[in-house]
Amino acid sequence: MTLEPASIESLKEAIESMHGGTATFAQTVPVREQFRGAPVWRGVVHVFKLAGNDKATRAFAWSSPLEGVSRRIYAVLAIPPINSPVDAVRASIVAENK
Repeated sequence: MTLEPASIESLKEAIESMHGGTATFAQTVPVREQFRGAPVWRGVVHVFKLAGNDKATRAFAWSSPLEGVSRRIYAVLAIPPINSPVDAVRASIVAENK
């Protein structure tokens, strides 16, 4: 069974629920993250404009499968040093492996 990626609407709702403000879809960016030449993560990150948040004007969101039966949604604010979709994916990988 293959799960469909999270919809733009569900990612928007996740950003607004987790971080507040109003998210507006801006673009989709393909990301391939590697560590020592080995693939760590590959997918698309959706970039949203964010209004009404005190910390950021952009957010990055994506989903990844969990054990093949559900999906986890990630929603990361664009706050330095997180300035790009790649930075957001890297930060989430580091946070999960701590």
